[in-house]
Amino acid sequence: MSRRKKNIPIITGAEVVDIARGGKAIAKKDDLVILVSHAVPGDIIDIQVTKKKKNFYEGRPIHFHKYSSFRTDPVCAHFPVCGGCKWQDMTYEAQLRYKEKQVTDQMKRLAGFSEDIQDKIQPILAAEDPWYYRNKMEFTFSARRWLTPEEIVSKKQITEPALGFHVAGLFDKILDITECHLQGGPSNAIRNFIRDFTLEHGYPFFNIRKQEGLVRNLIIRTARSGEVMVILSFYHDDREKILSLLEAVKDRFPEINSLQYVINPKGNDTLEGLEVQVFHGKDHIIEKLDGLSFKISPKSFFQTHTRQAENLYRTILAFAELTDTDTVYDLYSGTGTIGLFMASRARKVIGIESVEEAVADARGNAALNHIENAVFLTGDTKEMFNDTLFRQYGSPDVVILDPPRAGIHPEIVEMLLKQLPGKIIYVSCNPATQARDMQGLLPSYTPKKIRPVDMFPHTDHVENVVMMKKK
Repeated sequence: MSRRKKNIPIITGAEVVDIARGGKAIAKKDDLVILVSHAVPGDIIDIQVTKKKKNFYEGRPIHFHKYSSFRTDPVCAHFPVCGGCKWQDMTYEAQLRYKEKQVTDQMKRLAGFSEDIQDKIQPILAAEDPWYYRNKMEFTFSARRWLTPEEIVSKKQITEPALGFHVAGLFDKILDITECHLQGGPSNAIRNFIRDFTLEHGYPFFNIRKQEGLVRNLIIRTARSGEVMVILSFYHDDREKILSLLEAVKDRFPEINSLQYVINPKGNDTLEGLEVQVFHGKDHIIEKLDGLSFKISPKSFFQTHTRQAENLYRTILAFAELTDTDTVYDLYSGTGTIGLFMASRARKVIGIESVEEAVADARGNAALNHIENAVFLTGDTKEMFNDTLFRQYGSPDVVILDPPRAGIHPEIVEMLLKQLPGKIIYVSCNPATQARDMQGLLPSYTPKKIRPVDMFPHTDHVENVVMMKKK
């Protein structure tokens, strides 16, 4: 006999009061706390509970008694199924307010700072335009597209393929995208042309579960100069079909400066370990930030919001307060963008990065900009940031930290407390791990300036820059 399902209640008249880490809304009714998707602080709603946990419930709104004044009409026809812009039903001003609050809360709770930390947090740096800001978009082909709720209810047999985005939380479900408001230029036209061409000419779309099909992924990169890069990924080398598609794209979009392709027989979609081939044009495009030129190749990491990247790096430079006698260590240096921004104000810059391709890009970008006082080294940061390195390049006066979301390794904290550079600039896309790491530095450092930067409008993500000075 099957077990009877537990009774899952409906909570009526709950008020949405805040935003939780991760972007879900926090609703309260009496002593109950419920995390809710697709709700905005100020809404009063009925909630269908979907999960019961020890200290809170999770649920979804099923009726709105009152709509928040923070609400706005979503721009995108694919909202809310597409999880890329899950906050676009909230005004941009409200988004900024809750991102700034997220940073303040993390600093107070996780780093253990007192109330006066608020005085050190500068207003969040807003995006000039919260739409069409991305310089890179990745789309996935799927043999069957994700159905809308209305299509599911209709019970019609729909077997159309898709070219679009992953449905949130589902690796094998793709929502077909006809228009995306995140990338400007010819992005939408290129994607729609490729979808129409491949459908018309019978190209099999990839099935990730069965590991079969031909067309697999599409990457479009753009630069403010107007340069465009397109990379198409195929599961196997059907030379005739591949060349036919590439030729059609080249002829239809002469503005494409770099048209490339790759054969990817792997179980995942990454380009790691694969050789990308140039079909037409260059093997790169050029982006400019504050007078510096950066070479962007298919595998290059580059901040996806170019205008805000420029503002982010200007903030880091201002916080660093460099002099021409300073030795700067740029840890987790990536393709060298931050270090190269620092180079004109410092005596020397030493970047450390574990990804060999990124280091090659950093060195190439240094040469491209005729910068001779920056060196970029390949290796594990926690193993390389040591006394041997300091004897070769000098002790650090300023250290830039820009780690992955997981934060810095405890051994880095120990070395910083041993070396005691005058200033540490910590850049993070995860204020929670940033606050944790800052707490470890408190015995010898005091936070002086903090500034959140909105790199990704309409999402819950926020970048944060902290300047800590030696006591």
